Amino acid sequence: QVHLVESGGGSVQAGGSLRLSCAASGYIFSDGCMAWFRQAPGREREGVAALYIATGTTGPGDTYYLDSVKGRFTVSRDSAKNTLYLQMSSLKPEDTAMYYCAALRQCWNYDVFNTRRYNNWGQGTQVTVSS
Repeated sequence: QVHLVESGGGSVQAGGSLRLSCAASGYIFSDGCMAWFRQAPGREREGVAALYIATGTTGPGDTYYLDSVKGRFTVSRDSAKNTLYLQMSSLKPEDTAMYYCAALRQCWNYDVFNTRRYNNWGQGTQVTVSS
C-alpha cells in the first residue's frame, strides 16, 4: 500500500522560505510523474511543481513549474531517502494553501499537472504566508 506523507508546512511572513518534504512508503520515487499541488479554500487544486522522468528510464528528469512560482520554487528528489522536496522561497500571501504531493508511475510529461491522472496522494501540509 502506498503512503505519501508531507511535512514542513507552517506559517511564515511574506518573503520567507519553507521546504516541504514528501516521504514515501510502498512507492519508489524513481520515474514517472512526481508533483506538488496546492489548493486554497474555494479554489481548484492546481499543479505547482513537478518532476518527470520517463517511465522505465533513469536520469535527473525534467522539471515543470506553475508560472507564478518560477524562480521561487524548486522541486527535487533524494533517491537515497525516497523523498520528494519542494523548496519555496520569496513566499507571497497568495501562496497560502494546502500543499499535496502526488505520484504516478505510468505517465507522460503532459500529465504532470493533471490531477485526475494521479492515483497516489498525500494528506497535505498547510502553508500560510502572512503579509
